[in-house]
Amino acid sequence: MSKKVLVVDDEPGIRSAIAYALKREGYEIETAADGVEALEKVESFGPLVLVLDVMMPRMDGYEVCRRLENRSGIGIILLTVKNDMVDKIVGLELGADDYMTKPFEIREVLARVKALMRRVEKQTPAVEAHDIAAEEFDADDRVELGPLRIRISHRSAELDGEELELTPKEFDLLTLLVSRPARVFTRDDLLDRVWSMDYAGGTRTVDIHVQRLRKKLGEAHQGMLQTVYGVGYKATAPS
Repeated sequence: MSKKVLVVDDEPGIRSAIAYALKREGYEIETAADGVEALEKVESFGPLVLVLDVMMPRMDGYEVCRRLENRSGIGIILLTVKNDMVDKIVGLELGADDYMTKPFEIREVLARVKALMRRVEKQTPAVEAHDIAAEEFDADDRVELGPLRIRISHRSAELDGEELELTPKEFDLLTLLVSRPARVFTRDDLLDRVWSMDYAGGTRTVDIHVQRLRKKLGEAHQGMLQTVYGVGYKATAPS
């Protein structure tokens, strides 16, 4: 599989430095100077990872994340000069996988890209199975809890017969919780199993993604994901 990375930053010096370092590590690189060009390159280049600046002209990094939120198979590392927790949370809520504050060490960028690339590559085979007919699944590919139906190989979920629009991380988190109903997962355990790396966002990102999942499940079903105070979360069938 080609290891494609798209580097997006309006500062030419930063853009070229990251691109040069990644090329030396064997990655196939394209660059973009703003969010509009980034979305065009996503379509034409097909990157697995975006290294994406937040503050850019024409379209900022947050809006790029919004546009790519439900597109599977792409990992996003946000770059910004801001170091406020609110800004980090906004990025994570919009589907970013990692977050780095400028100035940063190029070696750290390389390490983050490598870790995220590994995780995206692990997800890709399941994504490519999306077009397989439902009849080809065996029982192990289906997870059910009350009105919720998950098809693991399709990476799809239905609630009361309606498909849920989930990001890759939301799908993985929901599947893990639902596949072990009533089991309590700590935040650290969920972080390790779903994000599969030393994640810069910390356990706060688990809370954010559970909140997003509850919102998508709707008021009638959000109680399926329960908080175990001081510990973590569990999935419970509706009564």
